[in-house]
Amino acid sequence: MTLEQKIKAEARRLGFDLAGITTPDPPSHFERFRRWIEAGYHGEMHYLASERSLQRRADPLQVLPECRSILVLGMRYAASRPGAPALPPRGQIASYAWGEDYHLVIEERLRELVAFITQEVGHPVPHRYYTDTGPVLERELAQRAGLGWIGKNGCLIHPRYGSYFFLAEIFLGLALTPDPPFPTDHCGRCTRCIQACPTQCILSDRTLDARRCISYLTIENKGEIPDDLRPAIGNWIFGCDECQRVCPWNRFADPQGHAAFASDPGQAYPVLREELGLTPETFATRFRQRAIKRAKWRGYLRNVAVALGNCGTPQDLPALEEIARRHSDPLLQEHVHWAIRRIRQRAGEGQETDGQQGEQMRAGDAD
Repeated sequence: MTLEQKIKAEARRLGFDLAGITTPDPPSHFERFRRWIEAGYHGEMHYLASERSLQRRADPLQVLPECRSILVLGMRYAASRPGAPALPPRGQIASYAWGEDYHLVIEERLRELVAFITQEVGHPVPHRYYTDTGPVLERELAQRAGLGWIGKNGCLIHPRYGSYFFLAEIFLGLALTPDPPFPTDHCGRCTRCIQACPTQCILSDRTLDARRCISYLTIENKGEIPDDLRPAIGNWIFGCDECQRVCPWNRFADPQGHAAFASDPGQAYPVLREELGLTPETFATRFRQRAIKRAKWRGYLRNVAVALGNCGTPQDLPALEEIARRHSDPLLQEHVHWAIRRIRQRAGEGQETDGQQGEQMRAGDAD
């Protein structure tokens, strides 16, 4: 076996489903990324727009000057499927966050893989590794390493595994033979992901207006969710999978993925009114090893309130009113009271409809 084959075999043993090698050449998509930043589509994610971040994304050698090759890896997680029981109202969590925090799971395996490479070559190798944390355009690197193509929703898509996988990269001060780039785009004329997006955030150049994306609004956004976008969020309380669910290539996606990212229905579709009972302490304990902690306690309860505003019933009002009494936080107050008004409005409309039906029946009897 060549060194490249040994490294890929070890990556598979560690749980990575995909592995490819590319060069540290400057990414061809950088100018598109810069234009995306200049248009303000990154929202409040200011770390993406810093000069240092831009310099490093424009040139991988700014990340690791000794870099001679980049190992790009993919690890599957469970495919998202609709399936929450209707009552009591439940929230939806993006499937990548059902199980353990992928940063913890993948980074441990990246360390093991670097140790394997060091042992194989017989000396320490300069390196940097990332999984969704580094200043790199990882989907372009993945396409260049032969792992798939970038779909219209911005996700990397593999013809066998679909788009339900995490990406990771190891920058190596070691010359390895690169793999050929993935040669074709299999999206064709399909626009299902664009049509399915509840907030219409998918742009024509395979990027997103993050300011409208449900994943951004429920995670990175720490302030108010814009009033006009709240109804479109539906019952998503952490992330969103709508554009992936409708992708034809995800028909082949593994419903399970890596065992560390699996979940039971209670975790994937939590009862919303019960989530309102979380305190900062119980939130920290429950989500200590899960990606959901990124939303923070107040952001998570904000999301739960919006979801209840969209699908809650009068039975959920006591839990919302209790939150309004217990917490004076302006962010929570705004979204909780919005939810209460929405539920009461729906209940009032239902009563009015019932009354109108009764009048019509009485009029029919009179005739």
